[in-house]
Amino acid sequence: MFAVSTICAISTPAGTGGIAVIRLSGGMAIPIADRVFKSRVKGKKLVEQAANTLHFGSVYKENELLDEAVIGLFRAPHSYTGEDVVEISCHGSVFVQQQILQLLIDQGAELAQPGEFTQRAFLNGKMDLSQAEAVADLIASENSAAHRVALNQMRGGFTAEISQLRDQLLHFISLIELELDFSEEDVEFADRGHLIALSGKIEVLLRKLADSFRLGNVIKNGLPVAIVGDTNVGKSTLLNALLNEEKAIVSDIHGTTRDVIEDVVTLDGVLFRFFDTAGLRNTSDIIENLGIERSYRKLGQASVVLLVLDLTTPAEIILQRIHDIRKMIVDQHLILVANKSDLVSEGVRDEMASVGLKQNESLVFIAAKSKENLQTLIHLMHQSISLDKVQPEDVIITNIRHYEALTKALEAIERTISGLKTNLSGEFLSQDIRECLHYLGAITGQITTDEVLGNIFKHFCIGK
Repeated sequence: MFAVSTICAISTPAGTGGIAVIRLSGGMAIPIADRVFKSRVKGKKLVEQAANTLHFGSVYKENELLDEAVIGLFRAPHSYTGEDVVEISCHGSVFVQQQILQLLIDQGAELAQPGEFTQRAFLNGKMDLSQAEAVADLIASENSAAHRVALNQMRGGFTAEISQLRDQLLHFISLIELELDFSEEDVEFADRGHLIALSGKIEVLLRKLADSFRLGNVIKNGLPVAIVGDTNVGKSTLLNALLNEEKAIVSDIHGTTRDVIEDVVTLDGVLFRFFDTAGLRNTSDIIENLGIERSYRKLGQASVVLLVLDLTTPAEIILQRIHDIRKMIVDQHLILVANKSDLVSEGVRDEMASVGLKQNESLVFIAAKSKENLQTLIHLMHQSISLDKVQPEDVIITNIRHYEALTKALEAIERTISGLKTNLSGEFLSQDIRECLHYLGAITGQITTDEVLGNIFKHFCIGK
């Protein structure tokens, strides 16, 4: 076990609540708790009690009663950190929490650093590094999709994928390096055709994991959606309807929105980041032109573009706007939002429906003011990221550190495949395979540095 001092911290959020939890972890956790806690059962000592038990009593500072509390005992190695752990559930008064915390420090405990409990869990082999990072993602999850992905990773879904890849590569390199040991005898232990097939399978798995980062990044940080269109087509009304609040000013005056308005909202379990842009038009207003320039920049940052069209305007203007926006976007999903459909005839809607849609394009008729057909629009935004095709057991990469490591591992295995096909020396093949192993090991923490660990755990909250 990783030998360290005993640490303590408040593990519940800052502020007043019904109950607060103060956590101790380390070799002296139970003796320290024993010094400040008196059980309701006379003469009962915590050090003599079994693991995974609860004990009701009072916390004292010398002879002064601080609070009544429930003590939870967890003994090494069967605890979150792999050490002896004590959890004190006291009343949620900020004063009481601070008094008990200071009392534990006076008795020899040290105040925990951000993420130190989880760091100890990693160092003591209770979880690997990718699982430890998933703990922080789970705490920070703001929607059901992010929660599901973080939970799967914390339970070892990603770890299992990486372990399988490493096992295959270790078998791979053992055969190559065995040949190097018998190089003078010109013995071939590894069938090159078999190795090409095996490395090809590894490449496919690495690419699949790396490619999942696009979806994972959306799940974790939100899908960026740009709302664009002419002035007074209903962009701000649509944003307000999606947010279900009056975020943007709505007016009949052209050019009301002069800057990009941003907000986030969770819709049907997915986080969306909306950019309501300034209306695109020619104007001599300097401030409005600055807003329009920002609108163009936001188009490049968005994964989905909502082109809001006013069905009460002439058809040739609508067609021109569609033509213009198609020239401005590259690979984003374009949704043509035909607004004010409640104000036009069936013939106008039929004419709009006949507009030829290209790949990565959709069309929806709405009435933003009355929120008519809003759910259909939300469904189309969901479809743009194919979230409905994700299975619960699928591994989705949400961490930029993991993505960068996978990308470098992928480059290394691609060099390996190229080397196998060109009969490259086993010495060079071995070097590329070892590089691939290095980057996979960096993900799970089998290969890491104190600098990497410090950077990861400093972003955790104190008490976790």
